[in-house]
Amino acid sequence: VSGGEDEIQQLQKALLDYLDENTETDASLVFSRKFYIAQWFRDTTMETEKAIKSQKDEDSSEGTHHAKDVETTGQIMHRAESRKAFLRSIIKTAPSQFSTLKMNSDTVDYEDACLIVRYLASMRPFAQSFDIYLTQ
Repeated sequence: VSGGEDEIQQLQKALLDYLDENTETDASLVFSRKFYIAQWFRDTTMETEKAIKSQKDEDSSEGTHHAKDVETTGQIMHRAESRKAFLRSIIKTAPSQFSTLKMNSDTVDYEDACLIVRYLASMRPFAQSFDIYLTQ
């Protein structure tokens, strides 16, 4: 899997597929699945707000508004809306229907799910700034 945003969405979908498949053996996975969806939606909103705020700060410090910045803000908003649309489509899908919408015919096993969770967690701001916290 490669391709930036598509890669992350495919990994998220694979993890949600795994959680959906194993809800019969562990009822807490239903909560985990809902938690991940909500957290990813919140992260998208926070990243968008932060990016737009930094754009506005740059604009006010420069004193002029460039067309390039408007285009970049538009791209940020488009990317955020596509992520949110992806997550909304997952939310609207009933768990029993979700497993039939898989992107790959391969199923994710426990070890793969652990790797996906570690990778997605490493993309979060706290994990990326963990060395700074340790140094301080």
